[in-house]
Amino acid sequence: MRAVVIREHGGIDRLLMEEYPMPEPGPGEIRIAVQAVGMNHLDVWVRRGVPGHRFPLPIIPGCDISGTVDLAGAGTERFRAGDGVVVAPGYSCGHCLHCRSGQDALCRRYGIRGESCDGGCTEFVVVPETSLFPKPVSLSFAEAAAMPLVFLTAWHMLVERARLRAGEKVLIHAAGSGVSTAAIQIARLLGARVLATAGSAEKCRLATELGAEQAVNYRETDFRAEVKQWTGKAGVEVALDHVGEETFGPTLACLAKGGRYVTCGSTSGFEMNTDFRLVFFKSLTILGSTMGSDHELETVLGLAGEGRLRPVLEQTLPLEKVGQAHRHLESRRAMGKTVLVL
Repeated sequence: MRAVVIREHGGIDRLLMEEYPMPEPGPGEIRIAVQAVGMNHLDVWVRRGVPGHRFPLPIIPGCDISGTVDLAGAGTERFRAGDGVVVAPGYSCGHCLHCRSGQDALCRRYGIRGESCDGGCTEFVVVPETSLFPKPVSLSFAEAAAMPLVFLTAWHMLVERARLRAGEKVLIHAAGSGVSTAAIQIARLLGARVLATAGSAEKCRLATELGAEQAVNYRETDFRAEVKQWTGKAGVEVALDHVGEETFGPTLACLAKGGRYVTCGSTSGFEMNTDFRLVFFKSLTILGSTMGSDHELETVLGLAGEGRLRPVLEQTLPLEKVGQAHRHLESRRAMGKTVLVL
């Protein structure tokens, strides 16, 4: 079978198309014929390498996988050959205290496909049956592959970590990104009000189409001043940020007393600099968030199946164009998801 393989960290040239052995499912496992793989910034980090973090090279990238059941191993019973499925991007031991309490990402053995083990940029993958969910019939395979990581991450950030409530105001950065396009929809579904930031007029329009009450082009306007005016100087109750170093300090200044800042990433840099007096005088909460649990993924897939959430699919490309997909992610021009199709 064909597979995209990263053997060394570096540039686009490190994405190799190779012939790999066909995987065979063991007991409790199912082989999936991959139909589509959603791209994420995680794929860029895996290819480039991250100082201080070791990836298990060589590795097949890609954590957002949809496809059809090809072959079931012994002891499986939920799916049949030909069924459309979505693969959970994360995996854990399934039996520790964190897993049993629905906090999968806190498991010591937690990992993400395409980062901690081989992922889906290939023709076939083998996964445990417990990692599979039925593909919503209303979604194409490409649309389904555009959902798991970003909607799971956004849901966990807003619902489980920040505890966003109806009527609250939320600031969402990087409105054209996968996580933020999901977060805008989830916030509106919860009855919250959204101010989003983005780096272009096109991304601002997308944010308002998805439900943002206001969208600010941060390249042209100081978003802090806009938040101040929008909230009547009170500040927002919740801020969702995965830009990191560039936005951390100014975003904390946008929070109301008792406000919650939640982050799942730091694409602009890893340093968090602020005046600590701001944190304790305003009783702010800073929350980290990574992925989410399987029951949360089941929830967002169900909402998508009902048409209450929708994946924002910007483009599809054949697997052979994986380098083009990486260039697009690195350009910061993305407006939604890029999905590789087979």
